[in-house]
Amino acid sequence: MIFVTLGTQDRKFTRLLEAIQKQIDKKVIKEKVIVQAGVTCNFKSKDMEIFDLIPMDKFDEYIKKCDVLITHGGVGSIITGLKHKKKVIAAARLKEYGEHQNNHQLQIVENFAKAGYIIPLNSFDNLGDIIKNINSFKPKNYKSNTDKFIKLIENEIDNF
Repeated sequence: MIFVTLGTQDRKFTRLLEAIQKQIDKKVIKEKVIVQAGVTCNFKSKDMEIFDLIPMDKFDEYIKKCDVLITHGGVGSIITGLKHKKKVIAAARLKEYGEHQNNHQLQIVENFAKAGYIIPLNSFDNLGDIIKNINSFKPKNYKSNTDKFIKLIENEIDNF
């Protein structure tokens, strides 16, 4: 199963769903596709199960069950996939398409990709090739730095 998360932005990300639909139509994507679409929930597809927002327990269930997570370039969405050891394909929402206020998601996706955690979807035309070769991608194991940051903050407070 492929789980698609578009986040909770107040702007649509139709481009990504169109790219996924194109690969379904070409029979490259054959498995079930479930989408948490947020404001992009008006997208029509006979092939994808599209929800606006999914309750957290159901969201967690889909994350656990999916083989691949396709997501926007939000840090929270990417890290959620990595924590569950999923193969993550991330696409940046871009200002030029009215998908975001700026292009900061490009940097987020680029940095996670350079570190070996995810596959960046830099060109939507490449989605089919990425899906065809997804089994050969071995993501680097994600390790959170949360404990390190907590210790740094505690040290700062103790030394204040």
